[in-house]
Amino acid sequence: MNPPRAPRSLWRHARIASFDGDRPWGWLDDGALLVEGDRIAWVGPDAALPSERLTGGGPLDEIDLGGALLTPGLIDAHTHLVYAGDRAAEFEQRLQGASYEQIARAGGGIRSTVAATRAADDEALFTLAAARARALMAEGVTTIEVKSGYGLNERDEARCLAVARRLGRELPVAVRTTSLGAHALPPEFEGRADDYIAEVCRWLPGQQAAGLVDAVDAFCDTIGFTPAQTRRVFDAARALGLPVKLHAEQLSDQGGAALAAGYRALSCDHLEHLSPAGIAAMQAAGTVAMLLPGAYYFLRDTTLPPVAALRATGVPMALASDHNPGSSPCLSLLLMLNMGCTIFRLTPEEAWRGVTVHAARALGLGDRGRIAAGLRADFVVWDAGHPRELCYRFGHNPLRRRLFGGMPD
Repeated sequence: MNPPRAPRSLWRHARIASFDGDRPWGWLDDGALLVEGDRIAWVGPDAALPSERLTGGGPLDEIDLGGALLTPGLIDAHTHLVYAGDRAAEFEQRLQGASYEQIARAGGGIRSTVAATRAADDEALFTLAAARARALMAEGVTTIEVKSGYGLNERDEARCLAVARRLGRELPVAVRTTSLGAHALPPEFEGRADDYIAEVCRWLPGQQAAGLVDAVDAFCDTIGFTPAQTRRVFDAARALGLPVKLHAEQLSDQGGAALAAGYRALSCDHLEHLSPAGIAAMQAAGTVAMLLPGAYYFLRDTTLPPVAALRATGVPMALASDHNPGSSPCLSLLLMLNMGCTIFRLTPEEAWRGVTVHAARALGLGDRGRIAAGLRADFVVWDAGHPRELCYRFGHNPLRRRLFGGMPD
């Protein structure tokens, strides 16, 4: 018996923003896209469709898009989706003048989410995280990075990573998992940060052996961990062959970006207080600058990340939702496109590349984030004529169809 043929589809008469190559937007005004199985088999001008590619490969579903916009699937490359509880009361405290750092040092912040997460069972954590993932998917997201960091002990960190892996098995979305045990100091280790870091390093081999982790992250800042402690985590990750990334220079300049770049980090994230030395180190290492305007906005920060300097030195810039309960309770990557432009002064094309090609790079993924032959057939059809429209209009979702691995929702 012959094996079943892979599904084939042809998407014609689309305005395609491929983000492939250096031409603006990777633009095709009247383009066509041939999908075979879960891969893009051909893309180019509709008038140049090669007839030999359309015959002999089995049934072909042809869709005329009538000039609709087609882009790569969006990639949210920095989220904290797996947690229980909320921090709405802390939001009110900040409105009354308390700072994020003051709340954290008083026992709130990440620790309060840790308590709620530890108390929740696996099914409750999955149900909550799946609803958040579906909200992102409804706006065209096809790949999501999910960090741990709300368990802060061996058992609960592994549980959170396992829930994130389950999202990728049960939902039509790709999930990359990041171990963020070095997120905050749990109460049982009060005054013993070095001992806690030793525990985080001890957990990593087991997480890797269980297939739970794709990368390792840490929070290097005044309310997080010191550069020396961060280095210990990164040394443990490197010994296992795991790539690293870093929450760096959000509240102060600790030299975290340069430290992470020394390990050829995939990304450094937040970066409001990034120094010229940090920029130079990131540029030399090929590290992506992950910009998180949701957290900047929600915390009412006043120090902008150095976007102009990053642009001038050619450091690739990505955008993400940073969904988390304390500093960015947002589930809209489309809103981040607008915020990236209006708050951080990215161009619309920079913002779009930040949620496609550069977001893929920040996850170490070369098979998505662009529309090109051989890549995954993760793409979105929008009721729009040009990608800049999605940066311009906020609170608006023009998604028409979302395809993940060539399969529509």
